This record gives sequence, structure tokens and C-alpha cells, in this order.
Amino acid sequence: MNTLALAAVLSLLGGAAPPPEPSRPARFLALGDSYTIGEGLVPAEPWPVQLVARLRERGVAVGEPVIIARTGWTVADLADAVAAARPQGSFDLVTLQIGVNDQYQGADPGRYRPAFAALLRRAVALAGGRPERVVVLSIPDWSVTPFAGETGRERPRTAAEIERFNRVDREETARAGARWVDVTPESRRAGADRSLLAPDGLHPSRAMYAEWVRLALPEALAALKLFSADPV
Repeated sequence: MNTLALAAVLSLLGGAAPPPEPSRPARFLALGDSYTIGEGLVPAEPWPVQLVARLRERGVAVGEPVIIARTGWTVADLADAVAAARPQGSFDLVTLQIGVNDQYQGADPGRYRPAFAALLRRAVALAGGRPERVVVLSIPDWSVTPFAGETGRERPRTAAEIERFNRVDREETARAGARWVDVTPESRRAGADRSLLAPDGLHPSRAMYAEWVRLALPEALAALKLFSADPV
């Protein structure tokens, strides 16, 4: 008996019908910078790819991630890239992680805020206008990395700058009604454990990304439960 027929029978019997199964895999769009593409790692190791693997382990039918990201991109660069790519259709899960290069380049958080808010609105539009299907990840604290020391960055000052940008991201995410995942505390473990860093001494390793996925997975599952409950 197919799902729709079963639903009809249960309705007649007064029982609760299960949500209909989606007729296609969920579509996943990941927007970001070097942290999203997994700078210095092999294709299976970036966190969006690992997230898909974990979702599939949970029985979620999800397609390969569509990734719009590049090392060095600021919020303006990413907005321009999304406009140029013109992703077609709506996505069932959209993730966004941006801002580290704005911080690195000395941008003002106050000027960054409207640009981030506009990009977040675009992410919501790409999620079919449903902010609950958008997951925003925080900026990791790269001040603990060897790269920061080698380039003469003052750790407390850099960490404070990152927190100011994260405050903007967190506040705008809450205002939009999207989901927030704070990976920043986890990222600080790289200060004592170099296995959590890629060979460049700055970007996360596969192991660090696996921890980010652990944190993001509940929010991604919650977002995709909405997809599985949609009518087909």
C-alpha cells in the first residue's frame, strides 16, 4: 500500500497518518568562504560534504551539496558570487558561514551588518522563503592558530574582533528566524591540538570539521524534517 493510500486509511480509522515521503532527495546549498570549501583538504573532508554523509547515515535522502564558496571571500564577494551563479529553484537546506575575511581585512562590524543581513535574506529566499531551513555557522576563532602567531596577530585583540563579527551574525540570524550553530568554542581547541588543523596551520582539519558537523547536525535534521513533511 502506498503512502497516500495508507494515509487515507488511517484517516478513516481515526489514526495519525505519517508524513508523506519526499519524492526526491533534499537539495542542499552551502554558502561561504575557505571554511566551507575546506581549504587544504581532499574533496570528501569539508564540513558540508561530511554533513551530507552524516545525514544519509540517519536515513535522510539528500543530494550532493551545491557549494558556492572560495578562499578569501568577504560578505560582498559571496553576495556577488551568488548573484552571478543564479542558483535555480529552492533549496531544502541552506547553510551560511561568512565574515572571517571581513574581520581579517579590518572591516567595520557596523558596515558589515547590513551586508550580512542582505545576504542572509538572499539565503532565506533560496530556501523558498523559509528561514527555518537556513543554518548559519559562526566564525571560528583563528587567533589560536600558528598562522596568527606567525603573522604577528595579537591574540586577545583578534579574538575580540571575531566575537564582534559573530555578535552581528548571531543577532541577524535571530532577527531573520534562521538557525544558529556556534562552532567558535570548538575551534579554540586547535590551540592545544594541532591535529585539528590542516597542514597550513590555519584552516581546520577533517577532525575539526567532524566536530562542527556534530554541532550542526541537529539543526540540519530539524530543518530537513520540514522537508520530509512537505506534500509531494
